[in-house]
Amino acid sequence: MSALTTEHFVLQTAASTATSEESARATLYVMALSSSLVALGFAAPPSPAFAPLAAALLPTLVILGLFTSVRLVDTGLQNIQCRSAMARIRRYYRRLSPEADAYIVAWAGPAEDDVVAAAAATLGIGRRRDWLVGFFSIAMMVATINSIVTGAGITLLAAQALPLAAAIVLGLLAAAVHLVLFYLYQRRRYSSRPALPDLPL
Repeated sequence: MSALTTEHFVLQTAASTATSEESARATLYVMALSSSLVALGFAAPPSPAFAPLAAALLPTLVILGLFTSVRLVDTGLQNIQCRSAMARIRRYYRRLSPEADAYIVAWAGPAEDDVVAAAAATLGIGRRRDWLVGFFSIAMMVATINSIVTGAGITLLAAQALPLAAAIVLGLLAAAVHLVLFYLYQRRRYSSRPALPDLPL
């Protein structure tokens, strides 16, 4: 029992660390984006500094956003793995005595014996369809913002050689492709995460 409570505490700390890292990385990206947009606003046309500044800032922001969102997928995986392991320990606690079940809440209800379902319930996503879950992760939030930055950059670049309407369409297409590719990447990573060993019911 001492080993289990220690492991529970370690897993809880690891999950908390992953959540803190997610918050810090997302904040860093949004702050970099907002300060860059302010700089671009000050250098707006007819200033000759706008084009070189945008050419330097937008690719940098896209790369930073890509690195951030990929890492956020990693921390999201770490979080769900830690919560799944904690759900297994909670299942053991609930079976220590007939009274324990009344005090240790079965977050996933009848699906509590499925540790992944129990972990998802603690995150508030237990009732969402599997394909919908990926749309509401912090990694997808950053990837969505990064897709807009990508589309804006492509539009500005294409507008140098194409009519504005065509450049906007090209930017929207680039943003959509970026977002879809990231969603598929995230879904593949979550689907291929290592499974915890089965335990007897």
